[in-house]
Amino acid sequence: MPGPEARIPAHVAIIMDGNGRWAKQRGLPRVEGHRRGAERAKETVRAASGLGVRYLTLYTFSLENWARPEQEVTLLMRLLERYLQSELDELAAEGVRFRAIGETWRLPDHIRALIARAEATTRDNTGITLVTALSYGGRNEIIRAARKAMALGLAPEELTEERFEEFLDTSDIPPPDLIIRTSGEQRLSNFLPWQSAYAELYFTETHWPEFDREELKRALESYGARERRFGALTGSTGEVA
Repeated sequence: MPGPEARIPAHVAIIMDGNGRWAKQRGLPRVEGHRRGAERAKETVRAASGLGVRYLTLYTFSLENWARPEQEVTLLMRLLERYLQSELDELAAEGVRFRAIGETWRLPDHIRALIARAEATTRDNTGITLVTALSYGGRNEIIRAARKAMALGLAPEELTEERFEEFLDTSDIPPPDLIIRTSGEQRLSNFLPWQSAYAELYFTETHWPEFDREELKRALESYGARERRFGALTGSTGEVA
């Protein structure tokens, strides 16, 4: 595990919150908040890559989001489609590798096709890996993983933590070192509950459409000032963590 000398987290995960509140504060429709949020996502990928982050996971659309008004869900799907068609092509040309996690089978067929194309065409890219959590719920992921293990007929004694992780959506992705949530809320909202067991948490009042490179740097600097002990003793004082 990385020690306290590691100043740049290998994997940063972000709960992108506050699009609607940002728009409301400015007398704008919610659609404008979501549009600005999509633009911010592309900029954040570039900023994270430039700062040395190797994996960036964005909580893009949760399972709970399906319960939003149909008009808003349709809008979010259109923004996702545009992102996959245009912005992601630019990022792919810069070496970004794309992955999607979650119950993507719930998404419209044309978006699923775009996801498959993006994953296939960027599979061999060696830059930052962009992971989008789409139609994703953390507890749902754990249940799905348990069902996969049961379907294989694993005996109870065979199911270790390491073996269980092979059945998660993130089996080929390291756990997040740092989870950032924007817009002032201080909860994980069913985001990567298994993977975030030892993640550092960073909360900012900044709404997602205003989360820029400087805000990201502040989050990384906060992470760099912390000592990660993973439940062990400190190296210097021997005090219990």
